[in-house]
Amino acid sequence: VFKDIKLSDYKGKYLVLFFYPLDFTFVCPTEIIAFSESAAEFRKINCEVIGCSTDSQFTHLAWINTPRKQGGLGSMDIPLLADKSMKVARDYGVLDEETGIPFRGLFIIDDKQNLRQITVNDLPVGRSVEETLRLVQAFQYTDKYGEVCPANWKPGQKTMVADPTKSKEYFETTS
Repeated sequence: VFKDIKLSDYKGKYLVLFFYPLDFTFVCPTEIIAFSESAAEFRKINCEVIGCSTDSQFTHLAWINTPRKQGGLGSMDIPLLADKSMKVARDYGVLDEETGIPFRGLFIIDDKQNLRQITVNDLPVGRSVEETLRLVQAFQYTDKYGEVCPANWKPGQKTMVADPTKSKEYFETTS
């Protein structure tokens, strides 16, 4: 099903917007399938996921209709944005102007539509869905509790108060 979407459709939710180079390629389906298979985990924390390339909606549909064993996507639980004009990729600064192909940009946008995180990978390296989920959870935690999350933090682990004196409570418990 084709439909127009805009950023404001996601106000009140976190959004992971990730760009990928091309349909019918090699690393791209591994990322898209991984994000799609984790969509329910993101939705549990009020976060939606959108994939985007400069391919057409018809190319996306053909790729979705191609079985996974043949390099296709199969059934998807996330939308794929067709950015034929390259405007979205250009606006987010991930478009390779020479090739018209976006780099692997990933953007986490919060429920107030503030950009919270940006990563851009070169073409040959895929991204970690697990790390993306962790980052969304960390931003949501800091929004709710006002504390900061140390390196490799996961839900349920200790955080710290961003204060020279109070942060010592955290550091005293580390080795």
